[in-house]
Amino acid sequence: MADGGAGTTVRAAAVQLQGVVGDVPENLRRLEVLITEAVGRGAELIAVPEFATSPLPLTARTYEAVLPPDNAAVAMLRRIATGHRVRIGGSMLIADGGEIYNRYHFVEADGTVHVHDKDLPTMWENAFYAPGHDDGRFVTSDGEVGAGVCWELIRGQTVRRLRGVDVMMSGTHWWTVPENWGRAVSAATGALAQYNRYLSENAPVEFARLLGAPVLQASHCGRFRTDFLLSPGCPASVPYETRFVGATQIVASDGTVLAARSTEDGPGVVVADVVTGAREPVRAPADDFWIPHLPVLLRAYWHQQNLAAKWYYRARGRALGLAAAERSVPIR
Repeated sequence: MADGGAGTTVRAAAVQLQGVVGDVPENLRRLEVLITEAVGRGAELIAVPEFATSPLPLTARTYEAVLPPDNAAVAMLRRIATGHRVRIGGSMLIADGGEIYNRYHFVEADGTVHVHDKDLPTMWENAFYAPGHDDGRFVTSDGEVGAGVCWELIRGQTVRRLRGVDVMMSGTHWWTVPENWGRAVSAATGALAQYNRYLSENAPVEFARLLGAPVLQASHCGRFRTDFLLSPGCPASVPYETRFVGATQIVASDGTVLAARSTEDGPGVVVADVVTGAREPVRAPADDFWIPHLPVLLRAYWHQQNLAAKWYYRARGRALGLAAAERSVPIR
């Protein structure tokens, strides 16, 4: 992106990570290996996943990944960006002002850091962080960059706030239905699981078509276990075993998938050339809250987990995360 934003061909990369829950040093080590691979393949613009410092199952160990604003992860991104003259973006849990946010960091080649706090936590993510309120638009030396992660890409308000950016940086932490609740549940949710995978893989494609700008989406991969909260106001939960399904992709402004890596392919990097710059979208966005159709069962799941996890954040999660950030040594 050295020649500016609009109409510039850029070698882009997106990272697919298989992380370790709550182990920030190990996850940074794995990230650096993959980012270095992307740099070696000529990438100038690199996306790493949402929650790049740790996957986010609802377990006590996950709260160890909450960091202060000045931390080793941001320091690593700045070191790589300035050392290799590249641009890097990804999100992590940040404690700031008595709250915790899912904060996206976009680092320019000169070390300048732009941030965006995800607007609405998704399902049990509500147990870890509060909503953000910024527009996610970054005016950089190489053009205007938009930021939004995971389910931000399937809400109409995200398109409306980012129309006109030159490129979209994204990451995802998209899981699927439970795989340990027995054959009857698996049979009943089979069609939903298939549609959920379609939504996860199609989200950056449809978003690029609506936005009129290329989209870089990085993802997690692998299986994981989480606690599934049963109701608001009650800490009772059941084990929920599942896997990540959101593909890592680089998508052109017209929705063409230029490079992709399935979660079944494991950790790795995809690389492709994209042409930055806002163009007339392939189709105009509607004024609806959701971009795609969400089945009734998926909407019910979303609302139930939102309510239960918001209660958990107020009762326990915020204190656990803030305490973890206090134990972390800030980077000065």
